[in-house]
Amino acid sequence: QVHLVESGGGLVQAGGSLRLSCAISGPTFTIGWFRQGPNMDREFVAAIDRSGERDYYTDSVRDRFILSRDNTKNTVHLQMHWLRPEDTAIYYCAADTRDYEGAFLVRPNDYNFWGQGTQVTVSS
Repeated sequence: QVHLVESGGGLVQAGGSLRLSCAISGPTFTIGWFRQGPNMDREFVAAIDRSGERDYYTDSVRDRFILSRDNTKNTVHLQMHWLRPEDTAIYYCAADTRDYEGAFLVRPNDYNFWGQGTQVTVSS
């Protein structure tokens, strides 16, 4: 069984930064981050493979968000810079435990475990 807990959300002004963390218990492969704004579908943000050497991002956050993975601490961090009001959403981390490491896991159905989410609010 895998358990994921997000932390680090909060309120920040546009242009500011936040670092989200996903604490992981149990064996996992790729860890992904998704977000869901009000009245919106859950959308892919970024993902990182088990080794931490391969990461990928949706276009709207590339060059602003950075993923890192520390397997000694069973944690994935999403460092977010230059935040915009449109980044406002509940952010979720998700885990793949079925080993699809060679693929780009960008759909919610690609992941089989989810955290409870953390709210990020960016004021203008």
